[in-house]
Amino acid sequence: MASSERPYRPHCKTAGESARSSLKVRRNITAGCFGSRDTFETGLSSAVTVITKPLSTTAKAVREAGRFSLPVLAGGVIIAVLYFGRVFFITSIVAIMIAFILEPFVALLMRIRFPRGLASFVVCTLALVILWVLGLAVYSQLSTLYGQLPTYGQRIADLVDTIQQRIEQAEQQTYLTLIPARQRQQQEEQARAAAEAAARARGAQRARRRTQTAPPPSPETPAIPEVRIHQENTPIGNFIYAGLSSFYQILLMASFVPFLVYFMLSWRDHINRSFLQFFHGEDRLIAARSLAGVADMVRAFVVGNFLLGLVLASISSLIFEWLHLPFALLAGALSGFLSLVPYVGLPLAMAPPLFAALSPNRLEVYVMVIVAVALLHLVALNLLYPKVVGSRVHLNPLVVTFSLMLWGFLWDAPGLLLAIPMTAALKAVCDNVRDLRPFGKFLGD
Repeated sequence: MASSERPYRPHCKTAGESARSSLKVRRNITAGCFGSRDTFETGLSSAVTVITKPLSTTAKAVREAGRFSLPVLAGGVIIAVLYFGRVFFITSIVAIMIAFILEPFVALLMRIRFPRGLASFVVCTLALVILWVLGLAVYSQLSTLYGQLPTYGQRIADLVDTIQQRIEQAEQQTYLTLIPARQRQQQEEQARAAAEAAARARGAQRARRRTQTAPPPSPETPAIPEVRIHQENTPIGNFIYAGLSSFYQILLMASFVPFLVYFMLSWRDHINRSFLQFFHGEDRLIAARSLAGVADMVRAFVVGNFLLGLVLASISSLIFEWLHLPFALLAGALSGFLSLVPYVGLPLAMAPPLFAALSPNRLEVYVMVIVAVALLHLVALNLLYPKVVGSRVHLNPLVVTFSLMLWGFLWDAPGLLLAIPMTAALKAVCDNVRDLRPFGKFLGD
């Protein structure tokens, strides 16, 4: 008889059933810990947000610091390069400015069918000859002045002594006026008593020296120690050595100026074409306009100052010759060109003629020299300078002052002379570049 019971068979789970079972177990565990699956996902996203939010803020702060620090570092590097390479940059800028001055003469020779190389050579040679003739004239004046230096030195010493005597007289008069007579008498008695006490002390000391006997000589002569003399460096010697080393560097770099000027003039067209090849499309047109604006501005500034200096030097020489000053030509030339130095031109222009006026040493001569130099300086800066130079160079006074401070700090006296043309060249570039026009308006008047 067949049995109705089924035989026992062990139940084996497949791989899919096992995965579904483990997923169900994990869901139950998650529901037990967090309440539900939605609750767990919400908590997980909140945790991720909390972790990643500070990281994104830090990265943003790092990017902002990088935007600020990179321009500062670049500006510091540029200032350091300009400061330590000032001899090289000053030489190059001076050569460029001389080339701008001589370019119209080269163009004039090219109109009569001179090749550019030959025209540049002729112009540079004539410029060197003119400088040589002027140098001979200055040398003759300086040699005569060197022979009369003792006379001028004695006049300066007498003048200093006179000023010191007048100052002492003024101090004595002030002392007598402000201090009462009784107090002055007490001070004089105290000074007299102190002098008498010092005299008695010196007399007693001399008496003691006379009464003392000389000590007996020692039986053995001590050995003479070896003495080596080492020459120490004095501040004056260090200053002279530093000045000579700087003069050597200046002289070395100045010897390159004629060659730089010649090659800048003879290779002008090639340099312009090669420079414009760095730009494409509209940028090339902007670069050409900027280069032309810089050239016109620098030429107008340098040529205008040179012509104005010549006019002032000629008028000053005539006035000093009329006043019978010695070395009138040298004093007039120095006074005329030094008058164009910004801010300190007036005292610098007065120094050479006042030094020459030491020879006649008359008060009316000093007064007339000061009045003449001051009038020429005021007329030149207020009437002639705006007409000759100011029509091309439009800079506001604040920018001019800051530029003089900056370039004077970096390059000393040459920086004061080159500050205005370099700042005006920068303004010419900013005026022709669309993104830099706000800076050009800021620099302008």
